[in-house]
Amino acid sequence: MPGMDDDPRERVLAGTYACIARFGMGKTTVDDVAKESGVSRASIYRLFPDGKEQLLREAVGWEMNRFFARLAEQVYDAPDFASLLEQGLVFAHRSLMEHEVLQKVLVTEPDRLLPLLTVEQHRVLRFITAFLLPYLERERAAGRLQPAVDLEQAADYVARMLLSLIGSPGHWDMDDPAAVRKLVRAQLLGGILAPA
Repeated sequence: MPGMDDDPRERVLAGTYACIARFGMGKTTVDDVAKESGVSRASIYRLFPDGKEQLLREAVGWEMNRFFARLAEQVYDAPDFASLLEQGLVFAHRSLMEHEVLQKVLVTEPDRLLPLLTVEQHRVLRFITAFLLPYLERERAAGRLQPAVDLEQAADYVARMLLSLIGSPGHWDMDDPAAVRKLVRAQLLGGILAPA
């Protein structure tokens, strides 16, 4: 795998992801991953002692990290917290709907993927919460938050709501910027932002 020559763990995770894309989760084997990544089977077991299940779990986490890194790049220059959430929701929802591997696995092997997503969700929530906190601190400094808002609780609440809305937006049309703006400003941040 180009650019990953010096990090066998990265090569194995990228190889696992490539095998999942090709064979699916159930049919991916450690031998497939060894072939794809160029890392020996023995080395894979040293890096991932629990074998295939650990490989699958960590490959899901690896791809989730990559997804959230792309998301962070998309919203880094948002002028305020509400705009950051609006841009982030639109990008995240569209990216998930267009993610070929995820959509394929959701259709063919949801029973294998969904438990892994649940396990990784706690780590993702910590990441999103930590990402949101500095933005909330800026909003407080600019006087755009309700005075009694606890920043850590607000970040945790928003992170949980974002995860829910990205995958399951309900009746909200994530392709309509006006609908997303209303969702973010009136619903999601209604009790957090100070009145305009």
